[in-house]
Amino acid sequence: MDIRIIGAGVSGLSAGCYLQMSGFKTVIFERHASPGGLCTSWKKGSYTFESGFQWLLGSGPANPFYNLWTELLDMKSIPFVTHESRMDIEVSDNADPTGDKVFHLYTNLNKLSDYLRGISPEDKPQIDKLLRSMRQIQRFEIPPMIKKVPKLLPLKEKIKYIRYLPLLWFLNKLKKETNFSFASKLKSPFLREAFELLFDGEELPLMIVTMPLAYNDLNAAGYPVGGATRFVNRLKEKYLSLGGQIRYNSPVNKIRVQNNRASGLLLEDGEEITSDIVLSAADWHYTVFDALDGKYVNKTILGLGKEEKLKVYYSLFIVSLGINRSFEDESHFLRFPLDKDLVSPDGTSYPRLEAHIYDYDPTLAPSDKTVVSVSFYTLNAAFWIKLRKTDKAGYDFAKTRFAEEVIEALEKKYGRIKEFIEEVDIATPATFFRYTNNWKGSAQGWLPGKNLIEQSPVEFTLPGLKNFYYSGHWSIPGGGLPVTIKSARDVSQIICKDTGQKFGADQH
Repeated sequence: MDIRIIGAGVSGLSAGCYLQMSGFKTVIFERHASPGGLCTSWKKGSYTFESGFQWLLGSGPANPFYNLWTELLDMKSIPFVTHESRMDIEVSDNADPTGDKVFHLYTNLNKLSDYLRGISPEDKPQIDKLLRSMRQIQRFEIPPMIKKVPKLLPLKEKIKYIRYLPLLWFLNKLKKETNFSFASKLKSPFLREAFELLFDGEELPLMIVTMPLAYNDLNAAGYPVGGATRFVNRLKEKYLSLGGQIRYNSPVNKIRVQNNRASGLLLEDGEEITSDIVLSAADWHYTVFDALDGKYVNKTILGLGKEEKLKVYYSLFIVSLGINRSFEDESHFLRFPLDKDLVSPDGTSYPRLEAHIYDYDPTLAPSDKTVVSVSFYTLNAAFWIKLRKTDKAGYDFAKTRFAEEVIEALEKKYGRIKEFIEEVDIATPATFFRYTNNWKGSAQGWLPGKNLIEQSPVEFTLPGLKNFYYSGHWSIPGGGLPVTIKSARDVSQIICKDTGQKFGADQH
């Protein structure tokens, strides 16, 4: 049985692997010349610039996602880096008792506990509560549903999940604590400000940080040396080794439908591709409203992205620099305040900068040289997308001028920047939209709100359409690589169930 897959991102490649393992014949159609989608990096001169890949949940056996990655990749052959500090935050108005104005979010929980208590002994009750929550995350057994699709489980299997109710109760309780609510309970002005700044001044569930920290402590949320491209290439090679095919530079214009059954693809060059089943692992909005002309929707689908509780994730503006010097004494990830706000051409004001120094990955730059990138998050991607489309010269001027202001800010902070710059790369929301077709230039699908574990209404199928399936990071708010492989595995199991095939990963 033939399955045609749209998109060679992590979800498309993963689904392709699982389906090939299950006996299907798959071909992936990718709009660009290389795989990866949002999980990508690119060369400029002798430097490699990242799209933002910083860590992988499941890099070690202590996290259950490791079991999913090992189904497709030889994880033991991938070197991972676990940083001593997940991030460092320079506060604006306060300092710890030693006079240090930089907060260190250590990945070793014992070290983090000692550090926080040393700063503010009077906050010991709240600090201990915070550390206990991370220790509990480590101790909980994660339900095997991570490898199963809940709706495919028979009732007697579902009943067994009663023993996981304590975990659900714990997560439901934990999700209510935000960085702001936790900070409000602290007596130390330094710690209070630091926790308020965990998400650059936004109020979000504290669990977004504490859960990865719990697994950082167990060496299960590290950064893969070689970055996004090397990681994706491993997945691509696995897919090809299973007999899959990838057609690059083959953008899909429409999904062909006959009698409310997906029957194939129409490429932008006019070529028609027939298929028994179509799986889209491309952008959700493009799939539903462009490739299928919005014909297979319901009230829930039409309301997505318009509801206050479920917004599209930020897009990114990234200034990446190839610098002919080392930064061995600097934090690999530092957020620091500016004397004066940087105001983006799209109207977003930034009182702080987020500098990422990739000196821990020797594959990204020649010896004694360094990649430094600064990322800005914006909800006004439409400005950049429209400007590039209607005024390319104005677009080039706006992004270059803003990048120059960023470089000036880095020069003031670190010194010895401008004179050593060898390469400059600027990726705007229009860049992300152009290369990935992600709706509104979103970097990760839906933005998680205060209810972190809220489910996305995006389903694996569409109402009224047969022989069509969907997978990707729109499946769960927050997106990211764990969501993409979980979505790919789930949809592959569903396809196997619907077609009477045995799911191949269970046979290996």
